[in-house]
Amino acid sequence: MKIDEVSARVYTVPTDAPEADGTYAWDSTTMVLVRARSGDVVGTGWTYGPAACAAVVRDVLAQQVVGLDPRDVGRAFEAMIRQVRNAGRVGAMGYAISAVDIALWDLKARLLDSPLHRLLGAVRDEVPVYGSGGFTTYDEDRLRAQMVHWAHEQAIGRVKIKIGESWGTRVDRDLARMAQVRSIVGDEVELFVDANGAYGRKQAIRVMHDAADLDVRWFEEPVSSDDLAGLHEVRDAVRADVTAGEYGYDLYYFRRMCEADAVDCLQVDASRCGGITEWLRAAAVAASYGLEVSGHCGPHLHAHVAAATPNLRHLEWFHDHVRIESMFFDGALDPQGGTLTLGDAPGNGLTLRESDAEPFRVA
Repeated sequence: MKIDEVSARVYTVPTDAPEADGTYAWDSTTMVLVRARSGDVVGTGWTYGPAACAAVVRDVLAQQVVGLDPRDVGRAFEAMIRQVRNAGRVGAMGYAISAVDIALWDLKARLLDSPLHRLLGAVRDEVPVYGSGGFTTYDEDRLRAQMVHWAHEQAIGRVKIKIGESWGTRVDRDLARMAQVRSIVGDEVELFVDANGAYGRKQAIRVMHDAADLDVRWFEEPVSSDDLAGLHEVRDAVRADVTAGEYGYDLYYFRRMCEADAVDCLQVDASRCGGITEWLRAAAVAASYGLEVSGHCGPHLHAHVAAATPNLRHLEWFHDHVRIESMFFDGALDPQGGTLTLGDAPGNGLTLRESDAEPFRVA
């Protein structure tokens, strides 16, 4: 039994409307999809990153993985990490490693005819999610429609919007949009906000002070995630849980964030940090500091490892990625009631709809 082939494809999908957060704007999302084959069995993984990730998979990583036993995912992971030493693990290298690792875990589970969460050692049958979108480009009607869909039609008990508009220069609109969402979802639904590092330290504290009557529960990246002292300062000053970690690429990053008492919940992104292999280790680092973890974006690539993580808080049901994953795969999950229930299909339970994905293929 061996890994016979590792390949990569690139798809770019336009957004269904202009989108922006506090520090960035976009009109499309690129998925780099990796297929790992052993005989007639194929495992699938992906990441959301630049097309260059596909070249890393083909030209740098595949040669390290092909020929290995597909059951030895840890060995493949270590081979990839060692291969990129001089190139650097962050950025496109880390995204590519993550996509390959996720594909290998899916392949292993399919070869063993096991649902991936069972192979990983499930600790729960359902994975809680929160609705995530609320882009700063949305007008009142579009924001209302999205919040009504999540909170009232799908009964998701947590929703998140983007704030920090225009690098924190539109605090008046930030507060107005937060108030609008609270009025739409009611008092029983938890309100989360994400500034994407747009604010300064004292500014972030003032914003939460001014929003005190809105009962914000989750304040994501109030300042840059690289400013650990700033995150700690905000965390000590506000009632909302302060969170960050989505840009972590290795265990040292996550350890530094935990050591600095910078967050109340550690975000981890399997499509960046090193896939499922490194996600599990990052979650263990967080647990050693008494912290829970939250899955950042890519809900279908996180769902199974989330079910096998004891200190999981929830998973982000991110609008863009939900839309793409639902377009591309049979077996997409349903967040009705605020949780995802995983089935008994082998691997991640997804089947790529080649004909639906092909029009968006760019490489």
